[in-house]
Amino acid sequence: MQPKNDLLLRAIKKEPIERTPIWLMRQAGRYMPEYRKLRQQAGNFKNFYKNVELATKASILPKQILDVDAIIIFSDILTPLEPMGMNFEFKEGEGPVFENPIKSREDINRLKPLDVSEVNYVGEIIKNVNQEINREIPVIGFCGAPFTLAAYMIEGKTSRDFKKAKSFMFDNPEDFKLLLDKLADALIEYLAFQFESGADVVQIFDSWAGYLSPDDYREFALPPIKKIISALKDKIDKPVIHFTKGVAGFLDDMITSGADAYSVDWMVDISVVKDKVYPSAAVQGNLDPVVLYADREVIRKKAKAILDKWGQDSGHIFNLGHGLMPDMEQDKVKYLVDVVKEESRRD
Repeated sequence: MQPKNDLLLRAIKKEPIERTPIWLMRQAGRYMPEYRKLRQQAGNFKNFYKNVELATKASILPKQILDVDAIIIFSDILTPLEPMGMNFEFKEGEGPVFENPIKSREDINRLKPLDVSEVNYVGEIIKNVNQEINREIPVIGFCGAPFTLAAYMIEGKTSRDFKKAKSFMFDNPEDFKLLLDKLADALIEYLAFQFESGADVVQIFDSWAGYLSPDDYREFALPPIKKIISALKDKIDKPVIHFTKGVAGFLDDMITSGADAYSVDWMVDISVVKDKVYPSAAVQGNLDPVVLYADREVIRKKAKAILDKWGQDSGHIFNLGHGLMPDMEQDKVKYLVDVVKEESRRD
Protein backbone atom coordinates (compact mmCIF):
# COMPACT_ATOMS: atom_id res chain seq x y z
CA MET A 1 0.00 0.00 0.00
CA GLN A 2 1.33 3.43 -1.03
CA PRO A 3 1.77 5.92 1.84
CA LYS A 4 -0.87 8.67 1.95
CA ASN A 5 1.81 11.38 1.73
CA ASP A 6 4.06 10.03 -1.02
CA LEU A 7 5.93 13.28 -1.79
CA LEU A 8 9.31 11.66 -1.07
CA LEU A 9 8.63 8.76 -3.43
CA ARG A 10 7.35 11.06 -6.18
CA ALA A 11 10.37 13.35 -5.79
CA ILE A 12 12.74 10.39 -6.16
CA LYS A 13 10.91 9.39 -9.36
CA LYS A 14 10.95 13.04 -10.55
CA GLU A 15 7.16 12.99 -10.74
CA PRO A 16 5.14 16.19 -10.17
CA ILE A 17 5.10 17.39 -6.54
CA GLU A 18 3.22 20.16 -4.75
CA ARG A 19 6.25 21.06 -2.65
CA THR A 20 9.69 19.74 -1.72
CA PRO A 21 9.64 16.82 0.74
CA ILE A 22 11.78 17.11 3.86
CA TRP A 23 13.19 14.68 6.40
CA LEU A 24 16.37 15.07 8.45
CA MET A 25 19.27 12.77 9.18
CA ARG A 26 19.32 11.84 12.87
CA GLN A 27 15.86 13.39 13.19
CA ALA A 28 15.10 11.16 16.20
CA GLY A 29 17.82 12.22 18.61
CA ARG A 30 18.94 13.66 21.90
CA TYR A 31 17.84 17.20 21.02
CA MET A 32 14.28 15.91 21.70
CA PRO A 33 13.25 15.67 25.40
CA GLU A 34 10.85 12.86 24.45
CA TYR A 35 13.73 10.88 22.92
CA ARG A 36 15.88 11.37 26.03
CA LYS A 37 13.10 9.89 28.18
CA LEU A 38 12.91 6.81 25.95
CA ARG A 39 16.68 6.41 26.00
CA GLN A 40 16.71 6.63 29.80
CA GLN A 41 14.01 3.97 29.92
CA ALA A 42 16.14 1.67 27.72
CA GLY A 43 19.15 1.87 30.05
CA ASN A 44 21.78 1.83 27.29
CA PHE A 45 21.93 2.57 23.59
CA LYS A 46 22.10 -1.02 22.38
CA ASN A 47 19.07 -1.98 24.47
CA PHE A 48 17.33 1.05 22.97
CA TYR A 49 17.65 0.10 19.31
CA LYS A 50 16.99 -3.60 19.99
CA ASN A 51 13.79 -2.88 21.93
CA VAL A 52 11.04 -2.93 19.29
CA GLU A 53 8.55 -0.95 21.37
CA LEU A 54 10.97 1.82 22.36
CA ALA A 55 12.65 2.00 18.93
CA THR A 56 9.23 2.29 17.28
CA LYS A 57 8.31 5.17 19.60
CA ALA A 58 11.64 6.90 18.87
CA SER A 59 11.22 6.43 15.12
CA ILE A 60 7.84 8.15 14.98
CA LEU A 61 8.71 11.13 17.21
CA PRO A 62 9.80 13.26 14.20
CA LYS A 63 6.42 12.69 12.54
CA GLN A 64 4.57 13.64 15.73
CA ILE A 65 6.74 16.64 16.65
CA LEU A 66 8.23 17.96 13.40
CA ASP A 67 5.70 16.69 10.82
CA VAL A 68 8.44 15.50 8.45
CA ASP A 69 7.61 13.75 5.17
CA ALA A 70 9.40 10.46 5.93
CA ILE A 71 10.45 8.37 8.91
CA ILE A 72 13.89 6.78 9.05
CA ILE A 73 13.78 3.86 11.44
CA PHE A 74 15.60 4.21 14.73
CA SER A 75 18.55 1.82 14.60
CA ASP A 76 22.34 1.97 14.18
CA ILE A 77 24.68 1.36 11.26
CA LEU A 78 26.60 -1.25 13.30
CA THR A 79 23.52 -3.45 13.86
CA PRO A 80 24.38 -6.15 11.27
CA LEU A 81 27.95 -6.56 12.56
CA GLU A 82 27.11 -8.32 15.82
CA PRO A 83 25.59 -11.42 14.14
CA MET A 84 28.70 -11.55 11.95
CA GLY A 85 30.89 -12.01 15.03
CA MET A 86 31.91 -8.44 15.90
CA ASN A 87 31.35 -7.61 19.58
CA PHE A 88 31.05 -3.96 20.60
CA GLU A 89 29.59 -1.73 23.26
CA PHE A 90 28.63 1.94 23.20
CA LYS A 91 30.59 3.90 25.79
CA GLU A 92 29.41 7.31 26.93
CA GLY A 93 31.46 10.04 25.28
CA GLU A 94 33.36 7.54 23.11
CA GLY A 95 30.75 5.91 20.91
CA PRO A 96 31.17 2.29 19.78
CA VAL A 97 34.18 0.35 21.09
CA PHE A 98 34.93 -3.09 19.60
CA GLU A 99 36.21 -5.95 21.77
CA ASN A 100 37.79 -7.76 18.83
CA PRO A 101 38.92 -5.37 16.06
CA ILE A 102 39.97 -6.86 12.72
CA LYS A 103 43.75 -7.24 12.59
CA SER A 104 44.39 -9.96 9.98
CA ARG A 105 42.98 -11.95 7.08
CA GLU A 106 42.25 -14.73 9.58
CA ASP A 107 39.96 -12.35 11.47
CA ILE A 108 38.15 -11.52 8.21
CA ASN A 109 37.77 -15.20 7.34
CA ARG A 110 36.19 -15.83 10.76
CA LEU A 111 33.33 -13.42 10.05
CA LYS A 112 30.01 -15.21 9.64
CA PRO A 113 27.54 -14.52 6.82
CA LEU A 114 24.66 -12.40 8.07
CA ASP A 115 21.62 -14.38 9.20
CA VAL A 116 18.80 -11.81 9.06
CA SER A 117 16.82 -13.76 11.66
CA GLU A 118 19.35 -12.44 14.20
CA VAL A 119 18.32 -8.87 13.38
CA ASN A 120 14.62 -9.69 13.21
CA TYR A 121 13.89 -6.78 15.56
CA VAL A 122 14.78 -4.38 12.73
CA GLY A 123 12.04 -5.86 10.57
CA GLU A 124 9.60 -5.68 13.49
CA ILE A 125 10.40 -1.99 14.02
CA ILE A 126 9.63 -1.28 10.35
CA LYS A 127 6.34 -3.18 10.54
CA ASN A 128 5.36 -1.47 13.79
CA VAL A 129 6.21 2.00 12.49
CA ASN A 130 4.05 1.46 9.39
CA GLN A 131 1.23 0.28 11.60
CA GLU A 132 1.56 3.09 14.17
CA ILE A 133 1.54 5.86 11.55
CA ASN A 134 -1.17 4.12 9.49
CA ARG A 135 1.04 4.37 6.36
CA GLU A 136 0.82 8.16 6.56
CA ILE A 137 4.36 8.75 5.22
CA PRO A 138 7.14 6.58 3.73
CA VAL A 139 9.48 4.60 5.96
CA ILE A 140 13.21 4.64 5.25
CA GLY A 141 15.51 1.77 6.17
CA PHE A 142 19.29 2.08 6.11
CA CYS A 143 22.74 0.62 6.48
CA GLY A 144 26.31 1.80 6.81
CA ALA A 145 28.41 1.49 3.67
CA PRO A 146 31.06 -1.26 3.53
CA PHE A 147 33.99 1.17 3.79
CA THR A 148 32.51 2.97 6.79
CA LEU A 149 31.78 -0.32 8.59
CA ALA A 150 35.22 -1.71 7.74
CA ALA A 151 36.83 1.45 9.13
CA TYR A 152 35.07 0.92 12.47
CA MET A 153 35.85 -2.80 12.51
CA ILE A 154 39.59 -2.30 12.03
CA GLU A 155 40.02 0.93 14.01
CA GLY A 156 38.01 -0.54 16.88
CA LYS A 157 36.27 2.77 17.59
CA THR A 158 35.51 6.13 16.03
CA SER A 159 38.53 8.21 15.06
CA ARG A 160 39.70 11.59 13.82
CA ASP A 161 41.74 10.08 10.99
CA PHE A 162 41.12 6.29 10.88
CA LYS A 163 44.88 5.75 10.57
CA LYS A 164 44.73 2.07 11.68
CA ALA A 165 42.01 1.27 9.15
CA LYS A 166 43.71 3.14 6.31
CA SER A 167 47.13 1.67 7.13
CA PHE A 168 45.60 -1.82 6.98
CA MET A 169 43.98 -0.89 3.67
CA PHE A 170 47.26 0.36 2.19
CA ASP A 171 49.37 -2.56 3.49
CA ASN A 172 46.80 -5.29 2.78
CA PRO A 173 44.64 -4.09 -0.12
CA GLU A 174 43.39 -7.54 -1.12
CA ASP A 175 42.46 -8.43 2.46
CA PHE A 176 40.68 -5.11 2.81
CA LYS A 177 38.74 -5.76 -0.41
CA LEU A 178 37.80 -9.21 0.90
CA LEU A 179 36.35 -7.55 4.01
CA LEU A 180 34.45 -5.02 1.89
CA ASP A 181 33.06 -7.82 -0.27
CA LYS A 182 31.88 -9.81 2.75
CA LEU A 183 30.21 -6.71 4.10
CA ALA A 184 28.57 -5.99 0.73
CA ASP A 185 27.08 -9.51 0.68
CA ALA A 186 25.74 -9.07 4.22
CA LEU A 187 24.28 -5.64 3.45
CA ILE A 188 22.49 -6.86 0.33
CA GLU A 189 20.64 -9.35 2.55
CA TYR A 190 20.12 -6.78 5.30
CA LEU A 191 18.61 -4.11 3.03
CA ALA A 192 16.50 -6.64 1.12
CA PHE A 193 15.15 -7.79 4.50
CA GLN A 194 14.25 -4.20 5.37
CA PHE A 195 12.42 -3.79 2.04
CA GLU A 196 10.57 -7.06 2.60
CA SER A 197 9.59 -5.86 6.09
CA GLY A 198 7.94 -2.76 4.63
CA ALA A 199 10.59 -0.10 4.05
CA ASP A 200 9.72 2.13 1.08
CA VAL A 201 13.27 3.42 0.56
CA VAL A 202 16.72 2.58 1.94
CA GLN A 203 19.71 4.85 2.43
CA ILE A 204 23.36 3.75 2.40
CA PHE A 205 25.45 5.94 4.73
CA ASP A 206 29.12 6.26 3.77
CA SER A 207 30.05 8.53 6.65
CA TRP A 208 33.82 8.02 6.52
CA ALA A 209 34.61 7.72 2.79
CA GLY A 210 35.49 11.41 2.81
CA TYR A 211 38.75 10.41 4.53
CA LEU A 212 39.89 8.81 1.25
CA SER A 213 41.65 10.26 -1.77
CA PRO A 214 39.69 10.14 -5.05
CA ASP A 215 41.85 7.23 -6.26
CA ASP A 216 41.28 5.25 -3.06
CA TYR A 217 37.56 6.03 -3.13
CA ARG A 218 37.36 4.60 -6.67
CA GLU A 219 39.38 1.53 -5.74
CA PHE A 220 37.94 0.65 -2.35
CA ALA A 221 34.72 2.46 -1.30
CA LEU A 222 32.75 2.66 -4.53
CA PRO A 223 32.83 -0.92 -5.94
CA PRO A 224 31.03 -2.59 -2.97
CA ILE A 225 28.32 0.09 -3.02
CA LYS A 226 27.78 -0.53 -6.73
CA LYS A 227 27.53 -4.24 -5.96
CA ILE A 228 24.90 -3.63 -3.25
CA ILE A 229 22.76 -1.33 -5.38
CA SER A 230 22.94 -3.57 -8.44
CA ALA A 231 21.96 -6.65 -6.41
CA LEU A 232 19.06 -4.81 -4.76
CA LYS A 233 17.78 -3.64 -8.14
CA ASP A 234 17.75 -7.26 -9.30
CA LYS A 235 15.75 -8.31 -6.22
CA ILE A 236 13.33 -5.45 -5.49
CA ASP A 237 12.08 -2.45 -7.45
CA LYS A 238 12.36 0.12 -4.66
CA PRO A 239 14.57 3.22 -4.42
CA VAL A 240 18.02 3.51 -2.89
CA ILE A 241 19.60 6.75 -1.63
CA HIS A 242 23.40 6.93 -1.51
CA PHE A 243 24.95 9.37 0.99
CA THR A 244 28.65 10.14 1.22
CA LYS A 245 29.96 12.75 3.62
CA GLY A 246 32.91 14.71 2.22
CA VAL A 247 31.92 14.01 -1.36
CA ALA A 248 33.33 17.15 -3.01
CA GLY A 249 36.57 15.45 -4.05
CA PHE A 250 34.89 12.56 -5.86
CA LEU A 251 31.38 13.64 -6.74
CA ASP A 252 31.78 12.46 -10.34
CA ASP A 253 32.61 8.97 -9.06
CA MET A 254 29.90 8.79 -6.40
CA ILE A 255 27.16 9.52 -8.92
CA THR A 256 28.06 6.37 -10.89
CA SER A 257 26.93 4.07 -8.05
CA GLY A 258 23.51 3.45 -9.63
CA ALA A 259 21.47 4.98 -6.80
CA ASP A 260 18.06 6.54 -7.38
CA ALA A 261 19.01 9.59 -5.30
CA TYR A 262 22.33 11.05 -4.18
CA SER A 263 22.52 12.69 -0.78
CA VAL A 264 25.27 15.28 -0.51
CA ASP A 265 26.80 17.35 2.27
CA TRP A 266 27.06 21.13 2.36
CA MET A 267 30.57 21.25 0.87
CA VAL A 268 29.23 20.95 -2.66
CA ASP A 269 26.80 23.28 -4.42
CA ILE A 270 23.47 21.56 -5.00
CA SER A 271 23.09 23.21 -8.41
CA VAL A 272 26.37 21.57 -9.47
CA VAL A 273 25.04 18.17 -8.38
CA LYS A 274 21.77 18.79 -10.21
CA ASP A 275 23.63 19.66 -13.42
CA LYS A 276 25.51 16.37 -13.19
CA VAL A 277 22.72 13.91 -12.31
CA TYR A 278 19.32 15.37 -13.13
CA PRO A 279 17.01 14.02 -14.49
CA SER A 280 18.53 10.53 -14.34
CA ALA A 281 18.65 10.66 -10.52
CA ALA A 282 17.22 12.73 -7.67
CA VAL A 283 19.29 14.75 -5.18
CA GLN A 284 18.96 14.99 -1.40
CA GLY A 285 20.43 17.71 0.81
CA ASN A 286 22.20 19.80 1.68
CA LEU A 287 21.92 22.39 4.46
CA ASP A 288 24.89 22.72 6.81
CA PRO A 289 23.47 21.46 10.15
CA VAL A 290 25.30 24.23 12.03
CA VAL A 291 22.95 26.75 10.37
CA LEU A 292 20.36 25.52 12.89
CA TYR A 293 22.32 27.26 15.67
CA ALA A 294 21.83 30.59 13.88
CA ASP A 295 18.92 33.04 14.06
CA ARG A 296 15.65 32.11 12.39
CA GLU A 297 16.13 34.67 9.63
CA VAL A 298 19.42 32.98 8.75
CA ILE A 299 17.79 29.53 8.77
CA ARG A 300 15.10 30.77 6.37
CA LYS A 301 17.62 32.50 4.11
CA LYS A 302 19.93 29.47 3.89
CA ALA A 303 17.08 27.01 3.31
CA LYS A 304 15.54 29.23 0.66
CA ALA A 305 18.90 29.54 -1.11
CA ILE A 306 19.07 25.76 -1.53
CA LEU A 307 15.46 25.60 -2.73
CA ASP A 308 16.08 28.44 -5.20
CA LYS A 309 19.20 26.76 -6.57
CA TRP A 310 17.21 23.62 -7.28
CA GLY A 311 14.29 25.51 -8.79
CA GLN A 312 10.79 24.28 -9.59
CA ASP A 313 11.72 20.84 -10.91
CA SER A 314 10.79 17.72 -8.98
CA GLY A 315 13.67 15.49 -7.90
CA HIS A 316 14.87 17.31 -4.76
CA ILE A 317 14.52 16.03 -1.19
CA PHE A 318 15.44 18.63 1.41
CA ASN A 319 17.76 17.35 4.12
CA LEU A 320 20.85 18.32 6.07
CA GLY A 321 24.36 17.60 4.86
CA HIS A 322 24.81 15.48 7.99
CA GLY A 323 22.84 14.62 11.13
CA LEU A 324 21.17 16.80 13.74
CA MET A 325 23.26 17.39 16.88
CA PRO A 326 22.26 16.68 20.50
CA ASP A 327 22.34 20.30 21.69
CA MET A 328 20.19 21.80 18.94
CA GLU A 329 16.92 23.57 19.75
CA GLN A 330 13.90 21.50 18.83
CA ASP A 331 11.91 24.65 17.99
CA LYS A 332 14.48 25.66 15.38
CA VAL A 333 14.42 22.21 13.81
CA LYS A 334 10.62 22.44 13.55
CA TYR A 335 11.01 25.94 12.13
CA LEU A 336 13.25 24.60 9.34
CA VAL A 337 10.66 21.95 8.42
CA ASP A 338 7.94 24.62 8.30
CA VAL A 339 10.09 26.99 6.23
CA VAL A 340 10.88 24.33 3.62
CA LYS A 341 7.19 23.42 3.32
CA GLU A 342 6.21 27.06 2.96
CA GLU A 343 8.97 28.23 0.62
CA SER A 344 8.94 25.22 -1.70
CA ARG A 345 5.29 25.25 -2.77
CA ARG A 346 4.96 24.88 -6.52
CA ASP A 347 2.95 27.45 -8.45
